[in-house]
Amino acid sequence: MVTNDDGIETPGIIHLAAAMAELGEVVVIAPNREFSGASASIGAIHLGTPTVERRTFAGGLEAWAVDGPPALGVFYATNGVFGAPFDLIVSGINPGANTGRAVYYSGTVGACTAGRNAGWSGVAVSQHVDFGSIEGQSFEDILIGQKWHAAATIASVFVAGLLADLPAEPVIANLNVPNLEVADMVGWSLAPIARNRFGPGESGSLSPIVDRPGHFDVKLGWSRQTEPPFHTDSGFVNNGIVAVSYLSPVAHQARPDDLTKPESALTALVKRFDAE
Repeated sequence: MVTNDDGIETPGIIHLAAAMAELGEVVVIAPNREFSGASASIGAIHLGTPTVERRTFAGGLEAWAVDGPPALGVFYATNGVFGAPFDLIVSGINPGANTGRAVYYSGTVGACTAGRNAGWSGVAVSQHVDFGSIEGQSFEDILIGQKWHAAATIASVFVAGLLADLPAEPVIANLNVPNLEVADMVGWSLAPIARNRFGPGESGSLSPIVDRPGHFDVKLGWSRQTEPPFHTDSGFVNNGIVAVSYLSPVAHQARPDDLTKPESALTALVKRFDAE
């Protein structure tokens, strides 16, 4: 299954689907419009039934446009809406690296998160942009210089290796590719997720809307701080290295503090309920 969060008609998914078609049977199931930043959201489907539309796709691939975020298409697929189970989800190619905190919000990554929930592995593919971008997304006027073919080649090599030896437990690989010709890339590296604060959210303010009392525009400052640490996903891709990060599953994690301490608020709460 090939999907994305930018919409089924965008160039990234066209290049990705063509590359994946060389490795096996491909079905494209992607949003009918822009859903960047949707993470693993499926929307309020209890309020209605989002529609799907059969589409004509480059190369004659089977394709479906979903009226909802990418994780909704995956959710439908895991419930058999589009036939037999898939072997793998490949999501992208997203214009703009999904590194650092962008991983939390990315619809590109979110599609793979939804797939792992059903036991399917996934590969999220994103490509760095050279100018005027924030992590996870870029502005349309700079996409002319995107080397989609290079990111598709890297994705093909990685996915071929993964398919040759799919792990028993599902994994999510977050693949971030420099916007360079393959020959100009420095190499590959496993990469920890940067703990940086790039992009929006550095500053914010409310601006009153004229003639609409009580309504405000939210103004966010878009900025880049200093360069991220080199040995992170952000640092690698900024320096011409393909960054590969395996994302941990959603699972229980012990709190870092000692819950056995008498002053623990949680301990006191548990004792209260036990007493009642």
